[in-house]
Amino acid sequence: MKAKVLVVDDETDLELLIKQKFRRQIREKLYEFVYAHDGVEALAVLAEQPDIDMVLTDINMPGMDGLTLLVKLHETNPMLKSVIVSAYGDMDNIRTAMNRGAFDFVTKPVNFEDLERTMQKTMEYVEQLRKTLQAIKENDILRMYVDESVLTFMSRPEFETSLSASETIVATVLFIDICGFTAISERESADTVVRLVNRYFDVMVKEIIAQGGYVDKFMGDAVMAVYRGEYHLDRAIETSLAIRAQVATLEDNLPNHPNYHPQVSIGINSGEMVSGNIGSATLRRLDYTVIGDAVNMAQRLQSVAQAGQIVIVESAQQQVAESFTCERIGEVSLKNKAAPVIIYNVLG
Repeated sequence: MKAKVLVVDDETDLELLIKQKFRRQIREKLYEFVYAHDGVEALAVLAEQPDIDMVLTDINMPGMDGLTLLVKLHETNPMLKSVIVSAYGDMDNIRTAMNRGAFDFVTKPVNFEDLERTMQKTMEYVEQLRKTLQAIKENDILRMYVDESVLTFMSRPEFETSLSASETIVATVLFIDICGFTAISERESADTVVRLVNRYFDVMVKEIIAQGGYVDKFMGDAVMAVYRGEYHLDRAIETSLAIRAQVATLEDNLPNHPNYHPQVSIGINSGEMVSGNIGSATLRRLDYTVIGDAVNMAQRLQSVAQAGQIVIVESAQQQVAESFTCERIGEVSLKNKAAPVIIYNVLG
C-alpha cells in the first residue's frame, strides 16, 4: 500500500536525506513524499492535497512551529497522524507534542531505519482508524437498508451460527450523557432537538474515532463507546477530556433557551465483558455489542456523574494516576452493588 507523507522542515538537508534514504521505496511507489518549510505552508499543502496519510514535522521552524501545527491539524483533521522529527528530544517537548496529538517522536540525527518503522506503525494505526470509520458507516447503512436477498441470506443456518459466535474480552466502556437535554427536548421544536443532538453526537464521535474507539450505540441523548487493545483505559479518558473541552465551546441561541451551553457527564469503566451479536433472529435485528457487569458499572458511574465530570472507580484512578490528575469525590452507592464504591473525577 502506498503512503503519502508530508515532511515539514525548514532545513532542506532533511528533504535531501529522505530522497536518498528512501529512494528504493519511492521508486517502488511504497512512499510518496511532499514537502513544506513551516506550519503555514504545510496547512496550505494539506488543503490542496487532502489525500496525505501522515505528517513528519520538525518543532523549531519560522512562521508556524511544529507544536502549533499539531494543534491546527487536530482541529482540522483528527484522523491525520503526525510524527515529530526534531533535535529537541527533551521530555518537556515530547510531553507537549504528545498532548497536542503527536503519534510518535523521532530525534535528530535521524536513524532512518527507526523512522521507517515508526512510519509503518503510524500507517497501520491510520488504516485501523479508517477501517473503524468504514465499519461504522457500513453498519449504519445496513441498519437502514436491507434488501430481500440479504434477508434471505441471513436466514441460512450457517449465517445464524456465525452470528452467534462470541468472545470474552478485557476492554473499556465509555458512557456520555448530554446533561439536561430532556428539558430541551420538551420545550424546543422536534427539528431543533434532532439538529442539536446530531451536532453534539458528531463532535463526540470524531473524538472517539480519533482515539481508536468505536461507537457501540446511541441511546436517546447518550453515547456508548468501547475501546479495545493497548492502553484502552487511557484512550477512553483522552477521548472524554477532548469531548468535555469541545462541548464546552459550543453555544446555541434557542427560542426557549437563549445562550444554551451544553455539558456532558461521563462514566468510564474497564474490565472483562462478553462481546458478540445480541438481539433477535426473528426480527433479523442484531447488534454487535458488549455486555456484563463492567459495562453496567460504566453506565452507573455516568448516572452519578455531575455536569462536566468524568467519573472512574478507585482501581482505575490508581492505574492512570501517573498520566491523569484526578480528584476524590467519595463513596457512592450504586444500583445492584452491595458495598459503596469510591469514585474519582478526572480533571486532566
